[in-house]
Amino acid sequence: MRKQSLWYWLFLFPVLIALTVVVIIPFIFGLYYSFTNWNGIQSTEFVGFKHYIKLFQDGEFLHSIWFTTKFAIASVFFINFFGLILALIVTQKLKTSKIMRTIFFMPNLIGGLILGFIWQFIFIKVFAGIGDLLHVEGFRGWLSTTETGFWGLVILMSWQMAGYIMVIYIAYLENIPQELLEAAEIDGANSFQRFRHITFPLVAPAFTVSMFLTLSNSFKLYDQNLSLTGGGPYDSTQMVAMNIFKTAFSENQMAYAQSKAVIFFLIVTVISLTQVYFNKKREVEM
Repeated sequence: MRKQSLWYWLFLFPVLIALTVVVIIPFIFGLYYSFTNWNGIQSTEFVGFKHYIKLFQDGEFLHSIWFTTKFAIASVFFINFFGLILALIVTQKLKTSKIMRTIFFMPNLIGGLILGFIWQFIFIKVFAGIGDLLHVEGFRGWLSTTETGFWGLVILMSWQMAGYIMVIYIAYLENIPQELLEAAEIDGANSFQRFRHITFPLVAPAFTVSMFLTLSNSFKLYDQNLSLTGGGPYDSTQMVAMNIFKTAFSENQMAYAQSKAVIFFLIVTVISLTQVYFNKKREVEM
C-alpha cells in the first residue's frame, strides 16, 4: 500500500508543480497587483479597493458582463440542444453514421480566429447576396447592429461546439441498455415516450458535463469575438475577455484590468459551481 502511495505521488508531482507554477502563483500575483498601481513592470503604491470601486462604475465593463451573460445563456441552450440532436441522429443504425460523426466534429478542429473570419464572410457577403436575390431586408447588414452581431456570435459558437458536445452525448446514449428500450416498445411506448422516460434520465450526467463545458467556454470567449465582430459596432458586442484585454494592452491600465479579471473569475466560478450543484441534484431526483 505504501509503495502504491509513493508511485501515486511520484506521478502526480509534475502535474502539481505545473499547476502551481502556471496557475496558482500567477493568480496570487494577479490578485495582489489588482490592489496596487502596477503598470506591467512595477508597482509603487498600494491603492486598496480603488480599482474594484471604479469597475462597478464602468459602464462599458458592466455592459460587457451583461452581453456575455446573455450570450452564454443562448449558447448553452443551442449548443446542448443541437449536440443532443446530432448525437441522437448518429447513434441510429445508419450506414453513414461514422462519416457524419466526423463531419459534425470537424468545426471543433478549426481555430476560433479562422472560424470567425469564415463566418464574417458568410454573414456579410453570402447573406447580403441572398438578401439581394430574394429581396429580403433581414439578410442585409448582418454584424452591423448589436442584435445581428449577438446572433452571429451565437451561431458561430453553436456551430463550432455542437459536434464536440455531441461526442459526450454519444458516450452516454450508447451505454443505455437496449433491453429497456425494447421492453418499453413492446409495452406500447412511442418514440417520444421512450426518449422522455428512459433516454433523457439516463443521459442526465452528460448534461452536467456538457453544460459546465459550454458555460465556461462561452464566458471565456475571445478569439471568435475578435475576428467576427471585433466588439463592434461601438463596442456593443464586446465581451468581458475582450474588454479586459483592451483595458490592459490598449489602454495600458494593467492593475485595473487585473481587478476586472479577478471579478470575472469570481463570476464564472460562482455560476459554474451553482450549475454543477443543481444539475447533480437533478440527476438524483431523476
